[in-house]
Parts: sequence; structure tokens; C-alpha cells
Amino acid sequence: MQAIHNINLASLLDTFISVAAAFILGSVIGLERQIRQRTAGLRTNTLVAVGAAVFVDMAYRLDGSGGAVRVVAYVVSGIGFLGAGAIMKEGANVTGLNTAATLWGSAAVGACAGADLLGEALIAALFVLASNTLLRPVVNRINRQPISEESSEATYVVRVICSRAARPDVLDHLLVLLEAANYPVRDVDQHPFGPADTEIGATLYATAVEPEELDRVIEELEALDGVQQAFWNATAEE
Repeated sequence: MQAIHNINLASLLDTFISVAAAFILGSVIGLERQIRQRTAGLRTNTLVAVGAAVFVDMAYRLDGSGGAVRVVAYVVSGIGFLGAGAIMKEGANVTGLNTAATLWGSAAVGACAGADLLGEALIAALFVLASNTLLRPVVNRINRQPISEESSEATYVVRVICSRAARPDVLDHLLVLLEAANYPVRDVDQHPFGPADTEIGATLYATAVEPEELDRVIEELEALDGVQQAFWNATAEE
């Protein structure tokens, strides 16, 4: 009978408003992530926001503001573990950091909503969205600027193995494709590869690299006549 005794229409309405706000704001954050085809998209960010709101709201009802504060602390650490699962390291490239940070932001939005701080939840959601949208052009512009060799943490090299007869055309296409992708070449190395082939290595200037863009360059190179293999790699500098 305790379950029936705990039913309070006013409290239920308050919980509904809090969770609905977390659902809407989490969905808005997740929609932006889904449009950009990120690992954690619409459903993940919405669930994180709703889950955080439910936990905080429940703690507030059971133990007042002190209980809510303690649960918020656990939400922060728990979302840290969830975000760690979205972070992947491949060679010198680390991906998923922004996804993990966005999940953290969604949890903060949900926690605010669960604590009945709807205005704060809205403000938090707006700033999470602004970080993922308004700052993107700024980041892309900065990343396209060459950085000093002393501060570079990785060296990116595009390698192509082709027949010796096709080497001049392949080299020209390689330089054109990299220039079109805004990855200027710092140095080109060529040496024999087997009895009839040549390996071309194009070292890029120290700029931030988008793996998907280099992968597209590789696909176009492999479609050229005389190309046996094309790939790129990153070497971390100690």
C-alpha cells in the first residue's frame, strides 16, 4: 500500500514537467548530433538527459535538496564512464572527445531539469548547442592553419605505390588532390618499390587532419591507372 500512499498528483505533475523539459532539451541537443552522424545521436542524448532528470527528481522527493545534490555528484561521475566508451584512439588520432563532452552537457541539462531549475536547463542546453554549432567554423579555420614543427604531435604521410610508368601522373594527381583538400605537402619522397614499382610518400604540413577527408583522397588515388596501393598513416612524435 506504500506505493498507493506515495501517489501525489502535484508531485507527479512536477516530475512530468521536469522530465518533459529534459526530454525536449536533450532531443534538441541530440538532433544536432544526429544530423552530423555522430556516435551518440538523438536517442542517446535524450536518454542521458531524461535519466539524469529522473534520478535527481527522485532523490529530491526522497531526501530533499541534500539527496539531490548527492545524486548529481553520482550522475557527473557516471556520465564520465559512459563518455569514456565513446572515446576511441587509432594511432595518433583520438576521436569521440566532443561526443563524450556533449553527453556530459546533456546530463547537466537533465540534472537541472530534475532539480526544477528549468531556466538553468534551457540556458545549459543553449550553450551546449552553441558550442557544437557556432564554434565549429572557428575550430575548422584554426585547424587549417599550419603550426610550428616544434609544437606538432604527429606527422601525417600519404603513401602511394604505383608502376614506374605511371609515377609522373600519379604524383601530379596526389599533389592536386591534397591541395584541393587543404592539406599542403611539405615534402615528397620517392624510391623504387620492387622491380617495377615506385613508392611515393607525401609528408603533410603540421595541421589538424580529418581522417574522412584523407580517406576520400586515398579512394581517388586508388582509382587511378597504375596505382597498386594507397594509404596514409600518422606517426606520433615523442
